[in-house]
Amino acid sequence: MTEEHYLELSENPVQFEHASSVNNVFFDEANKQVFAVRSGGATGVVVKGPDDKSSVAFRMDDKGEVKCIKFSIGNKILAVQRTLKSVDFINFIPDYPHTEFTQECKTKNANVLGFCWINWNEIVFITDQGIEFYQVFPDKRSLKLLKSQSINVNWYQYCPETAVILLSTTVQGNVLQPFAFRNGTMSKLSKFEIELPVVPKPAKLSLSERDIAMATIYGQLYVMYLKHHSRTANSPSAEVVLYHLAREGVSKKSHVLKLNTTGKFALNIVDNLVVVHHQSSQTSLIFDIKLKEPDCAVNTHQPVLPARSIHPYRIPLSGPAVVPSQPPVPCQLYSSSWSVFQPDIIISASEGYLWYLQVKLPPTVNLLQDKGKLMDFLLRRRDCKMVILSVCSQILEGGEKGSLPVVATVFDKLNQVYKEYLEAEQSYTAAMESGPSRGSAAQKRPVRTQAVIDQSDMYTHVLSSFTERKGVSHKFIIAVLMEYIRSLNQYQITVQHYLYELVIKTLVQHNLFYMLHQFLQYHVLSDSKPLACLLLSLESTYPPAHQLSLDMLKRLSTANDEIVEVLLSKQQVLGALRFIRSVGGHDNASARKFLDAARQTGDQMLFYTVFRSFQQRNQRLRGSPGFNPGEHCEEHVVHFKQLFGEQALMKPSTV
Repeated sequence: MTEEHYLELSENPVQFEHASSVNNVFFDEANKQVFAVRSGGATGVVVKGPDDKSSVAFRMDDKGEVKCIKFSIGNKILAVQRTLKSVDFINFIPDYPHTEFTQECKTKNANVLGFCWINWNEIVFITDQGIEFYQVFPDKRSLKLLKSQSINVNWYQYCPETAVILLSTTVQGNVLQPFAFRNGTMSKLSKFEIELPVVPKPAKLSLSERDIAMATIYGQLYVMYLKHHSRTANSPSAEVVLYHLAREGVSKKSHVLKLNTTGKFALNIVDNLVVVHHQSSQTSLIFDIKLKEPDCAVNTHQPVLPARSIHPYRIPLSGPAVVPSQPPVPCQLYSSSWSVFQPDIIISASEGYLWYLQVKLPPTVNLLQDKGKLMDFLLRRRDCKMVILSVCSQILEGGEKGSLPVVATVFDKLNQVYKEYLEAEQSYTAAMESGPSRGSAAQKRPVRTQAVIDQSDMYTHVLSSFTERKGVSHKFIIAVLMEYIRSLNQYQITVQHYLYELVIKTLVQHNLFYMLHQFLQYHVLSDSKPLACLLLSLESTYPPAHQLSLDMLKRLSTANDEIVEVLLSKQQVLGALRFIRSVGGHDNASARKFLDAARQTGDQMLFYTVFRSFQQRNQRLRGSPGFNPGEHCEEHVVHFKQLFGEQALMKPSTV
């Protein structure tokens, strides 16, 4: 069996000049840009981003070694740090002066650790003595201090997605102080402490920047702490501890991911999964914090799947010396030259590549034996629909032994998500119809994710082909169909008529008419006009289907016209006449329709009875037995005279 790689590197990586040919390579997490900087005379900079728009090359004066370089959002202003005291700025806005301007940090004796762009014209300096929030005026080539905060800082991290900066404070570095930025304001959030491993005195541990990462998982911001195995402490392996970073209230330890090994690790987030790369074994683990482990303490997680390496990647050779037949060179995975950035970026500076890490769902199917857990896992992933449908087919193909409870569990999980979407759609529609209410935020239309598997998806991709499979007992087929219908009913989802049709066709195909009769008698199959019509079409195979159909149409009460049409098409003209009388529709019935049907039977006495019935109706309603011109019954009057003579026509009664 080949090893199943459920992680892969993006096919089209961002390529940049690798480390051997430039002085420095920098990565900007906010814009996802790589800066390759070459010094000497003038400083040459080549910027590569996710697309051509964000890629640019330029030269600037060589004023010393570049410590940090980043564009503001939209490549409008470039910020470059060359000293510990100041940051230089260059305008890239068309028609603005390109001359450099400089901003020194305000705090005396402070050293600038780095900076973060918050907006196209808002920047934060992080110094070893605090944080300074500025607005940049590119036209005036100046900055204005909006807010500052004094605090001793060891190191910092920035999450561009949420605009939160995390500062490490205190001697051990394990008290973290977050600041949030929004609409030109800076807010100080509650500080919190990271629990460090206990070590015997006098040894002391301090929190390393390498062991902390910030990322959004399922829409919530977490600080991830890589807690290493301490040789002196009695803890056998490393773990990742997740602290939920609250905008209001205290940030708390919320999840523990058990790595069950030791060594060097790196973290990524892909599709709301925490991916932990392990360098020495050259494998990765994935964790889903929404999957609860039954045998673990609350919020303690084991890996979802067995450890696997990232799918092998081959680097195509390029350059003038390349021979067309030369094979691509395998890329060294888990290399020591790799740098990992949040959420899903891996950079190899030595090879000059930036990849996005991706999850492949098909290989996970055979690695996770518990189908209920597999379904929970798949339903939370982005591109899950076709994989989920293939899992449903796979379960049904796996034979009948003990699989019906599994099928029931899977159907219920799918229909729970389906129902939640339908309810969200209904409440959105109701809100739109009632108009905006005071004080309530505008409701957004619910997004239909790939996890919404509706009845047409199941019918088209799973159930219709399943009912036609050879070698499967009809009992199992019907049990599966009824299980799906049961699940839909449990979640109060209206069952579409084509699912009932599939049940009926399967029953008829296997001559299970007694079961069909029972299903209809006990309303297991809900009444509908399409179903009644299907039953009618089965009359030649199963004669009682005709009466079952009529009974269903009567129960529908809105189907009187259909019942009449059905009876007339079966040449049951008197039956149709009796039915229309029983529901009080005789006065408005079309005489021509009934006379046409009676004449087509060739039964003269039947034609006489129907003709006389409508003459009596006309007499009662209008005081005359004759037909109005609008009823278009002239040819039937002529036909009646030919058969029975003019004297047989009813005469107007004089009262």
